[in-house]
Amino acid sequence: MSNLSISSPLAGVKLCFYGAGSMAEAILRGLVEASLTDSKNIAVMNRQNAERLLELERSYGVIPASTDELKHEALSASDVIVLSMKPKDAAAAIKALAPLLRPEQLIVSVIAGLSISTIHQLLGRGQPVVRTMPNTSSTIGLGATGISYSESVNASQRELALAMFGAIGLTAVVEEPLIEAVNGVSGSGPAYVYYLMEAMIESGIQLGLTPEAAKDLTVQTVRGAAEMVFATGENPAELRRKVTSPNGTTEAAIATLDRYAFREGMNKAILRCAERAREMGDAIREEAVKG
Repeated sequence: MSNLSISSPLAGVKLCFYGAGSMAEAILRGLVEASLTDSKNIAVMNRQNAERLLELERSYGVIPASTDELKHEALSASDVIVLSMKPKDAAAAIKALAPLLRPEQLIVSVIAGLSISTIHQLLGRGQPVVRTMPNTSSTIGLGATGISYSESVNASQRELALAMFGAIGLTAVVEEPLIEAVNGVSGSGPAYVYYLMEAMIESGIQLGLTPEAAKDLTVQTVRGAAEMVFATGENPAELRRKVTSPNGTTEAAIATLDRYAFREGMNKAILRCAERAREMGDAIREEAVKG
């Protein structure tokens, strides 16, 4: 084990990922590649796809919990349980988890819409809970994650959560009601950018570029624009003004976007995303009430 992992808040901490999809993989990959913990301290489990667990074991050296006995053992032994199952499976899974938990175990949720109060309701007690909203760019270590804490999360657990998500990108601690806003802006944000890129590529092809050239030029343009904001620290609006000459080509393009209510459409899209996250959370809460 490296010196980095020895000094990490996660050194010696046992983690269990309940759900083994792309977000779970992104987080555990970040932890392993940054040497924040030994891969043998990480267990992964899901409902029934044992092959997926073996795939993660082969790739990262984590422990597959593929039988009921191994699942029970992984959950009971862990210090941190990361809830990363599909939202539709969350209520039943969390209820089943309740009898296995020790009071000091930390629950970390990456499930869209799932509130801390609903988790507490499903568990029947005020377990320490960290609610997060990462995004898919976490898979390449450039994620953006919003983080909120329940009242029972202590200082070392906060540090642990920040180290976990710091391994896959930027973190922002926010009050829990703002997690839906994080979902709208950055949680689903990569998809908005991909959608813009699709349109840019299609337009380039319509103007006569080859698909390959249209794609390469679009990718580099978006990458360069993001890097300019990051490297200069300037506001995007100011950078836009700098490249928008009066009566020039860029001004003509921006004016056309304005005529098609580009900004209004983006705003409504983000608000609807946040609203949909709340709806998904409400559905999980209704499942909790039924139980």
